[in-house]
Amino acid sequence: MTHVLLIAGTAPTHSMLKAAVAQLRAAGATVRLAGLFEREAVDGVLDAADVRPLTEAAAERGNAFVKRVAKLPPPRRAWAIAERDPWVRRQARRAQVLVALDAPGVYPVWRLAQDNRRADAVYGVAPALRALQARGERPVHYALRDAVRAVPSPAATLRSTRRGVRHGAGAVLRRATSPAVMRTSIGAKAWRTAVVAPRVPDAARAKLARRVSVSMTKGGRKAGATMVLDQAADRIANRKLSAALLADAVRADLARGHDNPKVRAKAVGAALRLADQRLKKKDFKAAADHLSTAFALAFDRGLHFDGVSSPMAKDPEGYLAVFRESAAFKALSAPRGRALPAAPAPAGRPLRLLIAYPNSRFLRAIRDRYENHPDVEIRCLDVNEDETLRPLVRNTKRITEHALGGQPEFRAQLEEALRPHLDWADTVFVDWCTNAAALFTAVDPGTARVVVRLHSFEAFSYWPHLVDFTRVDDLVLVSDHLRELTEKVLPQLRGPGTATTHVVANAMDLAPFQRDKSGDDPRFVLGLVGVNSVAKDPRWALEVLRLLRAKDERYRLVIIGEGFDPKASAAARAYHSLLERDLAELEAAGAVRRVGQTDDVPSALTEIGVVLSSSVRESFHCGLVEGTVSGALPVVRDWPFFAALEHGPRTLFPADWVVSTPEEAAERILAHTGSEEIRRAVAEPAAKHALALWDWSAVGLDFDRLLLGDRD
Repeated sequence: MTHVLLIAGTAPTHSMLKAAVAQLRAAGATVRLAGLFEREAVDGVLDAADVRPLTEAAAERGNAFVKRVAKLPPPRRAWAIAERDPWVRRQARRAQVLVALDAPGVYPVWRLAQDNRRADAVYGVAPALRALQARGERPVHYALRDAVRAVPSPAATLRSTRRGVRHGAGAVLRRATSPAVMRTSIGAKAWRTAVVAPRVPDAARAKLARRVSVSMTKGGRKAGATMVLDQAADRIANRKLSAALLADAVRADLARGHDNPKVRAKAVGAALRLADQRLKKKDFKAAADHLSTAFALAFDRGLHFDGVSSPMAKDPEGYLAVFRESAAFKALSAPRGRALPAAPAPAGRPLRLLIAYPNSRFLRAIRDRYENHPDVEIRCLDVNEDETLRPLVRNTKRITEHALGGQPEFRAQLEEALRPHLDWADTVFVDWCTNAAALFTAVDPGTARVVVRLHSFEAFSYWPHLVDFTRVDDLVLVSDHLRELTEKVLPQLRGPGTATTHVVANAMDLAPFQRDKSGDDPRFVLGLVGVNSVAKDPRWALEVLRLLRAKDERYRLVIIGEGFDPKASAAARAYHSLLERDLAELEAAGAVRRVGQTDDVPSALTEIGVVLSSSVRESFHCGLVEGTVSGALPVVRDWPFFAALEHGPRTLFPADWVVSTPEEAAERILAHTGSEEIRRAVAEPAAKHALALWDWSAVGLDFDRLLLGDRD
């Protein structure tokens, strides 16, 4: 059955209308009628449910509306009422033939046809009958044509949007922008055109762009969803609204595990410009909000932690250039200095050492040493567990706002919370250059000496930029390549009146790892210690294993430690999916065994003959050193994040330990595992080297000199 909608701009003649309806029904059509007439004018021709007098529709909208449309000429008046009437819109969408019964009805029929491009739009009953006849004679042709024309035209899309925004006709817009429409290339293109159409108010354009973006995402066009927001932002004059759309575009991109450097740079720059404007007006809260947005976009974990590359590692100065041009960013860590220099180590009493941290992972050996040291009185402060500090340390935006010069009440709370600790301590050792370091340098330290240790994680985060290094006496890094990167990230460290940098290895008690090897033939057992992040890149180790097994299927890999959380980000999920596929294949062949988390790593290492460091980023890699001391042959990837620096694995470790590719790794292993005697001949000197340099018996003396000062 073909659906026909008749539109009358004036009251039709009763006899003419009755004849027209009879002819259309005889041709196999169902007929509906709308127009500028009273219901009595068409009584007896159609059922009441099939008729919609536009005079009634106007009256339902109130007297003000009736008076407003009464000033319009009949064609415009008919359309002004019809476009707002749900009955007319619904019947127009269903119709295959739209018929203007008179001249004033032509304009509303034309407008309705823009929304329903499947319909034949005609003027007069005779053309309507010809359209019905053609549809009956060529059903396949019209079915295909109707499918292609199912999506409204760009012009109609834009008008629908304006109407939806202006009148709140959300249901119409939701249907027109549904995911089903976005799945079609025609629909997606039509809406992209509408989003960038001229003369659309900023608020309406932003609202439309967000709606279209969401529907495109649901419709499987995720790249298009980002593109729509980016293009809309370029055409919005309101800077705040434009920046918000750009930020949404980047978040959508990162949420699907993708990075568009061009859009990301635009979004970060827009947020920083707003931060600068608000800071100039001393609106510290708004400035902090915009800075936080810039940080969240530029330091998203998917960019630096959950992938095997980082845009910042490739070019730290270039990556941070947009920040260094920002007045708000400069204000964060503006040098405030200290009122008094740090006092020398006390004479006649134990040195009071405060160890503050948000994570105690690397502190066990240090705490044990000084808890049993006769010349040290130690206190430990977990900032995430302390009842007074916990609410302060977890509020990043308040910390940022305070660093910009706002939040006087926060400053008072911080002073009250930290002053007792600073007054008690001779030396404050803050492990991890994150929120605890930002808080301890937000207040004057008095005469306490402040020592901060930075691990590689922080160099790729925003936290060091919230630290005032003129209030830090000593900055500790665990390797020369990390110091080199950190000085590129924090150029203020190269100036006067700032922290002195030191390279001190991680605290490791390596003696328990010196054990005899077990198993039939450890030379064929590769070990990977710790795979708790994508940065460990275990797939690189699996590639090495495949190359070895192509030569000798006795080679296998043991993975020690828990895997990483695939829920951390889209990038982590993507990597985890590929890793699990690889592991399933190799585990089925008996080539890989996962040990999981263990409290007895030394025992787990007794079967390992070759220890791998497959990481893309390491500040030191304790697991590799532990495996080396256990007597395993060390094979170290030239960590890509640091490969372009002057320092790296090749200067941290003996050069012959380090390889650039899986092929080089396989060659090193094959060359030194021809027999167990050959393997031991290389592994034993490596173990002695690691033990002499990095055991706590040697590194502990470096910590004594650093933390205890001039004391003997």
